[in-house]
Amino acid sequence: MRRNRNVKIVATLGPASDNYEMIRALHEAGADVFRLNMSHGSHDEIAVKHKIIRQVEEDLGSTIGILADLQGPKLRVGVFSGDSEMLEEGASFRLDLDKAEGNAARVCLPHPEIFAALKPGASLLVNDGKIRLRVEDCGDDFANCTVIAGGVISNRKGVNVPDVELPLAALSEKDRADLEFVCDLGVDWLALSFVQRAGDVEEARALAKGRAAILSKIEKPSAVERFNEILAVSDGIMVARGDLGVELPVQNVPPIQKRLVRKCRSAAKPVIVATQMLESMIESPMPTRAEVSDVATAIYEGADAVMLSAESAAGSYPVEAVRTMDNVATEVERDPTYTQIIESSRDAKRNSVADGIVAAAREIAETTDIKAICCFTQSGTTALLTARERPRVPIIALTPLVGTARRLALSWGCNCVITDAMDRFKMAVVGAAKAARSEGFADENDQIVVTAGVPFNVPGTTNILRVAPCDERLIFSTDPE
Repeated sequence: MRRNRNVKIVATLGPASDNYEMIRALHEAGADVFRLNMSHGSHDEIAVKHKIIRQVEEDLGSTIGILADLQGPKLRVGVFSGDSEMLEEGASFRLDLDKAEGNAARVCLPHPEIFAALKPGASLLVNDGKIRLRVEDCGDDFANCTVIAGGVISNRKGVNVPDVELPLAALSEKDRADLEFVCDLGVDWLALSFVQRAGDVEEARALAKGRAAILSKIEKPSAVERFNEILAVSDGIMVARGDLGVELPVQNVPPIQKRLVRKCRSAAKPVIVATQMLESMIESPMPTRAEVSDVATAIYEGADAVMLSAESAAGSYPVEAVRTMDNVATEVERDPTYTQIIESSRDAKRNSVADGIVAAAREIAETTDIKAICCFTQSGTTALLTARERPRVPIIALTPLVGTARRLALSWGCNCVITDAMDRFKMAVVGAAKAARSEGFADENDQIVVTAGVPFNVPGTTNILRVAPCDERLIFSTDPE
């Protein structure tokens, strides 16, 4: 299904979007990738959603990506005897390992690893930062705190520890079981929550065994500090602004977002901007002007994808939310300023033959009447390098591997076409011409740029470029092969 935009839309599925009719409507409205949130729903429920997505894909002849978002280690307080308590500013409050029900003076925090890492002066944030505690004294099984920002604390509210790198693995036992389940199910991307270091990503990759690409969610200060090493071992990145905005001053998040997006683009790895993009549309059919500007900003920055969370998973207007995001993206990309910003931020570094080939393809397309860049790709690398260039013409990614096509559904500008395996470049050019015509990007009188690697079916060998007509008769009459 051809889009009138290059940026991709990720829509989270949930109670508001768990049947065939709604999932199909979301895809038709603009969703390119569906997110399965492993924090909610049983394996049976996840399997049903996965099956429906694949059915929609088959019925519409589309390529749809599926992203499974692992929960990660969730830190939560215990329960209170009255279900909740009011913490007054300036009051003392104790966290400990005692499993007894809590009160206004203390509550259980069943995570000894937190106490092992805490130091006096550290901050503890409860319920998305609405309550802020400062550690005054701590030991292996307790932390005596002062309430800096008070409020109501209730059962099992989440806890963030922004000042301390916790000795926690990014994958809990639940995550390991979920990872194995969704990889066997056949998802395309695995999103890792609360990544702190490159080793967290490498652990997940070892468990995935190539069955899914690995996407790291950046939501911890330690992940921001180590972003370069995390990016190097990740296949993609999600700028998860929810927890990032809790653990860091909110004014720090926009410049971090901009820096991370640019680094991802430079590395030719897809990046999603996520969290609270159209949050008011959970309950309203219309977004706020600020939300529209937020989505537009992410697109102007060059993000590969923007994401809906509760808006499509549990909101009252899931289709409208996707359609709004689609409309904003389409309008932004029509703006001449968008092209100027994207091209001025293009990274000019060239380190390989493949880099030079895709850069040349983009330059040729921008200086002559070329309708599309057609890249044959086995692993997806050629398409990713082409997407990094952010060309003005469409990218057609041709691959014999359906898994590669589905993963590229997350990448900027990639229109994925499943093709037969090729062993001769002339036949690849013919196949590219047919695809460009059948997908509506060109007609017989137009020209395309074709890139590929020879020998075929060997990942990472992009080494050839040709400007070709879209008429097969001309291809055969001008090529001696």
